[in-house]
Amino acid sequence: MTTRLDRLEEAVRAVLGAGIRQLVRARGEITVTVAAADYAMAARTLRDHPQLKFEQLIDLCGVDYSAYRNQPWEGARYCVVSHLMSISHNWRIRLKVFAPEDELPMVASVTEIWSSANWFEREAFDLYGIVFEGHNDLRRILTDYGFIGHPMRKDFPVSGHVEMRYDAERKRVIYQPVTIEPREVTPRIVREDQYGGVT
Repeated sequence: MTTRLDRLEEAVRAVLGAGIRQLVRARGEITVTVAAADYAMAARTLRDHPQLKFEQLIDLCGVDYSAYRNQPWEGARYCVVSHLMSISHNWRIRLKVFAPEDELPMVASVTEIWSSANWFEREAFDLYGIVFEGHNDLRRILTDYGFIGHPMRKDFPVSGHVEMRYDAERKRVIYQPVTIEPREVTPRIVREDQYGGVT
């Protein structure tokens, strides 16, 4: 396993070279971080270079680092993480790119490189608000068209902003402000006199 990871790391360093911002090797996996300006080029190189041949994009997701590990985060807030697989060489890699701006997080779309990225990018747009430049059908995929905000952002309110319900009088679905009262749930602790054989 280590020898194969050594070969993969060597090939990635040789092929991507100065385009690598960070390469981390942990838990038997390699994670490569590239700049947003180099993202599309790095993705195409990872797919097309004969030493690498990452033909398949297995997964792509967004990440909000604003409270990473429950601590203040220094640096860009939004990240796109792609998991790639090479069937030819039987190895995997994780490719990360941070959106340069937090107000309007934007990175290049990789749908022309891997068509499987289509719905994954739409999901990251819907849940995190990350815009994929060049995506030809970037619209919500999991939330409703009238939904406000992006629910996987760490600053999104737990109860949301609006709720929908069916109105029998109007015979249609209506939207209204959230009516759920926020509450704090404190678990009740039950103590038994004979618990654990101790009196």
